[in-house]
Order: sequence, then C-alpha cells, then structure tokens
Amino acid sequence: MRIAMVSEHANPLAALGGVDAGGQNVHVAALSAGLVALGHDVEVYTRRDDRRQPERVRTAQGYDVVHVPAGPPRAVPKDELLPHMGEFARFLEQRWAAGRPDVVHAHFWMSGLASVLAARGLDVPVVQTYHALGTVKRRHQGADDTSPAQRIGTERMIGREVDLIAATCEDEVGELVRMGVHRSKVTVIPCGVDPARFHPEGPEAPRSRMHRVVTVGRLVPRKGFADLITALRSLPGTELVVAGGPPDVTSDPEARRLLAHADRMGVRDRLRLVGRVSRDDMPALLRSADAVACVPWYEPFGIVPLEAMACGVPVVATAVGGLADTVVHNVTGVLVPPREPLALARALRSLLADRARREAYGIAGSDRVAARYSWDRISENTQRVYQRAIDGRTGTGRATAGRAPAGRAVAVGGTR
Repeated sequence: MRIAMVSEHANPLAALGGVDAGGQNVHVAALSAGLVALGHDVEVYTRRDDRRQPERVRTAQGYDVVHVPAGPPRAVPKDELLPHMGEFARFLEQRWAAGRPDVVHAHFWMSGLASVLAARGLDVPVVQTYHALGTVKRRHQGADDTSPAQRIGTERMIGREVDLIAATCEDEVGELVRMGVHRSKVTVIPCGVDPARFHPEGPEAPRSRMHRVVTVGRLVPRKGFADLITALRSLPGTELVVAGGPPDVTSDPEARRLLAHADRMGVRDRLRLVGRVSRDDMPALLRSADAVACVPWYEPFGIVPLEAMACGVPVVATAVGGLADTVVHNVTGVLVPPREPLALARALRSLLADRARREAYGIAGSDRVAARYSWDRISENTQRVYQRAIDGRTGTGRATAGRAPAGRAVAVGGTR
C-alpha cells in the first residue's frame, strides 16, 4: 500500500517534551516505521515550522517526512493553526492528484479536516485517529480551553466524512457515539511500545537511597504533577522525579509554578525537575523507579504507562481515558480517581511499602505489554483497518463483512 500519514503539528522528527510534542509524535513515528517493516510505502505530511527544514526527509526507518509549507515557517501553537489548514489541504490535494495514495491516515482533528478536504475529489479513503477530542478537553478545562471555537463541530463533520475511525481506547468510542458517529465506523486500536527499547533488563539511571516515583509528560497543569507534589507530603523518604519540558526547566513558567507549590508543601528538597529526557535515556529512568505515576486529569491514551509496564515497573494511574484500558487495577498497578491527592498518596504509600507486590505488578505489566501492545501488533491491526477502508471504496464487500453490527464497536487488539 501507499500510505499517506497526515500529522499537521506532531512531526515524528521533533524532540519530545515540548509544548506540542508528545505521545502523538511517538505514535506517528512508530506506526510509520511498523508499516514500512510490513512492506508498505509511507509518507508523513507535517507542517513546516522552520525555514531550514528540507521539503522531504528520508528517515532511518524507511518512511519519508514531507514538510508542508502552510503558514509561517516557525513554531506556532497548535491551537492557532486552523487558519492555515486550507493551505495545507491544497498542498495535499496537489500532491495526491499527481501520485494517489491508497489510503490516508489523519492524526488529530485539523489533520482530519485537511485530509477530508484534499481527498474529497480523489476517491481516496480516509482513516481518522483523533488522539484527543474537543468535547473531552472542553469538559475538563472549561474556560481554560484554548481550542478554536470550531473544533467540536469540525470533529463531528470529520466523523461523518471519513471512512473509518481508529480510536485509541474504549472511552473514546463512547464519546464518539455521543457526538453522533455510528459505532460501525469505529475500531479500537491502542498505541504501542517498542519492546527492543523498553524492557525489564538493562541499565538504570543513578538514584538515591530513597524510594523513587517517576512521572513523565509535558509541563502542563492537566498532567497532574501538582497533585503528585501534594501527595509527596505524605510520602516520607520518597523522591519525585518529573521528566518533561524544555532542557532548561528553570525558564518554564509551569516548572516555576510546580517548584513554588513544592515549597508550600515543604517537599522542595525531594522534587527533581529533570527537563527533557531523550528516548534513548527514558528506559533507564523508568527502570530506576519503584513506581511510575501517571495522574492526568484526563488522557486520550497515554503511552508512558505502557513504557513503564514494558520495563517491569508498577504504575499508579488515574482511571481516565486510555489509562483505564491499559493499567489493570491490582494486577499491573493501581488506578485512582483524578485530582484526589489523598487517594494518590494512599495508593503510592501502600505500594512503596510492599516490594513483593511491586515485583508482581511489574512482571504482570511486562507480560501484558508483550502480549498486547507491541508496535508490530499495532501496525498489523492498523493495516487491516486500512484494507477495510480500501475495500469499502472498491465495493469488494470485505469491508462490509468485517464491520460490527450497529450498537457495537470493533475492537482490534490491546483492550482487555
């Protein structure tokens, strides 16, 4: 297959940990590499945000990244990119008219908009992965939501227009149905983990004699780092390591807010903000932890819990979004309610006090990831969704036969 990946703000070549660089970048990069390994041709279209970027880059994994000239060639927050999606779509339409892909896979809602507009006259099937939904963001962030006002309506339109939707978790399926998307269009395909990089055996980052809790993510309030700092007050003899943000976290406003909160809680001496950690160094950091905490207020999926489980480390996570699918309560870790530092402290204190339980959770987590969440498996399942979309356009009947009856979503791997 000739596969066109569209990821307007999440460049698979970008350094992780920045404001708009996170799990989607990892997802697009790993899925593209996995599909190339299966024998497909993959091009990733992402917005040019630096005038020094070449138009096309061939990656070591064999897929190409095409930098689309849409908007100014500089970094622009993703919530300000909507006015440039018409230009993005025109570029895609011209490219695809000259060399038609077999299928388009759009990542995030603005990529979906550009892909639907570009593919409309070319009879190219489009598969959509939202990665996050505006309805969920608005519900949790309220007035702090910086998304364009058109986002939710556009996401509904995309759900009607695309051929199939690859949702990342069961929670998203319910949200899509409430938006008016028919269940038969939705397939659950979670994110994955590279088992060659994330596994239990290997070096560990240096650590003190204290218990260590590690958490990873962009430095934004919804990731729940302040809740962890509050919980740390009830965890004597424990250090909290926060990985994410710019290399120099002292320049970051959210980092300064977290440090001030740690001062108020009296735990500043046990908080370490280490800034951006490279993908090469991440497994060693995760292995150095007694527990990895992933406690966002909401989370479309969340790759970090899977990476921790793959490294044989127990996870304490909030029971939101994809985390409720991946972390099995009292088997691979502990699920707690979001934004409840007392419940979080109790869960961590109990787990840190019981080494045998931590080891049992770590073994179970590693087994679960190996069985369900390797990128090889995710790529194979995604390939099947593409074929369904193609078959639906060519009228072979195989896509119709493979669809779930009304009232039921199709689950492809990774769910419990």
